[in-house]
Amino acid sequence: MNTQSLPNPPMTRKGHIRAIALLGGPLIGGHVAQFAIGLTDTVMLGWYGVEALAAVTLATTYFFVLFLFGSGFGFAVMPMVAAAAGAGEERQIRRCTRMGLWLSLGYGVLAMPALIYARPVLDLLGQDPVIAEKAASYLRVAGWGIFPALLVMVLKSYLAALEKTQIVLWVTLGAAVMNALVNYVLIFGNWGAPELGVRGAAIASFSTQAVSFVAIIIYALKALPEHELLKNFQRPDWEMMRKVFRLGVPIGLTTLSEVSLFAASAVMMGWLGTVALAAHGIAVSLAGLTFMVHLGLSNAATIRSGNAYGRGDRAHMARGAKVVTVMSLVMSVIATVLFLTMPEALMSLFMDGSDPQKPEILAIGVGLMAMAALFQLVDGVQAIALGLLRGVQDTTMPMLIGVFSYWGVGMSASYVLGFVMGYGGIGVWLGLVLGLGCASVFLMLRFWRTAIAKVGEADAK
Repeated sequence: MNTQSLPNPPMTRKGHIRAIALLGGPLIGGHVAQFAIGLTDTVMLGWYGVEALAAVTLATTYFFVLFLFGSGFGFAVMPMVAAAAGAGEERQIRRCTRMGLWLSLGYGVLAMPALIYARPVLDLLGQDPVIAEKAASYLRVAGWGIFPALLVMVLKSYLAALEKTQIVLWVTLGAAVMNALVNYVLIFGNWGAPELGVRGAAIASFSTQAVSFVAIIIYALKALPEHELLKNFQRPDWEMMRKVFRLGVPIGLTTLSEVSLFAASAVMMGWLGTVALAAHGIAVSLAGLTFMVHLGLSNAATIRSGNAYGRGDRAHMARGAKVVTVMSLVMSVIATVLFLTMPEALMSLFMDGSDPQKPEILAIGVGLMAMAALFQLVDGVQAIALGLLRGVQDTTMPMLIGVFSYWGVGMSASYVLGFVMGYGGIGVWLGLVLGLGCASVFLMLRFWRTAIAKVGEADAK
């Protein structure tokens, strides 16, 4: 790492805000568009029927538990490429991206049996047999999308770390539009197509992921030919593979521990009934949509802190970390106000106005939206902290903090508050707040007290 080069002139707070906005804006848009793919499934299947909505809520939760663990290799590529770019090491960029693709493909092979044969797992989790069968039917088709989805994650990280974020946005927007159109045709049987319901949504999801991969790999090869990503792709680079693996596995486990907290909450809500699970699906979708803003800012934090790490510029990193944290807090306040002032209007977007179960879903969902408002603050803070820590390639301790916070605190509290103490869905969601809050405190302490000391020798200001 080139730590002898002179640091860039100090950037003002306004400069940091501008730079983060320019980098993070397209990333936020890309995450929102990516999230819109699942959100479109939720909305359209909510119009199709409550059972279909509950099934896809369960199925997509199951899929993303597996996908997000595997995406650790893609996330690992982002700080490695950013640090290599900051240090001027072009060859390292190609090496880590290639091995990220290798590891993602290997993980996809291992994950496929769990996606194809999901029904026994869902039965063991105590889900309603009808809902479990519909969810398994969705996964038998949509599950194949884990291959292109993981490869897209690696390539997006590679391009974003090189600050080519516009293409990430446009490819994802195109995918979201395509998904909506195919959903409209195949779920409801429009334009002469067969009415496939849940299975139609699965076909749309897989098709969208595949087209996204084709588009983004073509762009990467044409825009950055100097990296020759696919030249001699079949040759393993064992040294770099070990580095990506060592960085990616803790990231994947951290992500898995967080998403499994939400997966467990979906399972617990399923124990409360189909209506409760449907309300949970809507509330999680809305909370997830606002989280995409924090995730985009977190990615920007990873790239900018990774670049500063490559240059050995600690003061720049510290100032930027403060700015991006405040930007996340501002977005949390805006989302909190919306969730508290118009919960029924937001939830109604996901339901057919004539559905006889709508009043029951709203009655449960309004309370869940209040809980979602409560955890906006802590959810954003922990996302930013994780992004900053990944930028300095500090992933093992954050993994341990995540496991303790999400599983030890959050999952336990959700069960105790929801079922032992009898608070139902509100109790389950309050457990989410406690788990995320614990993570936000310890991860931020980790960054400011320990991880930032890895960068250079200058005093942080």
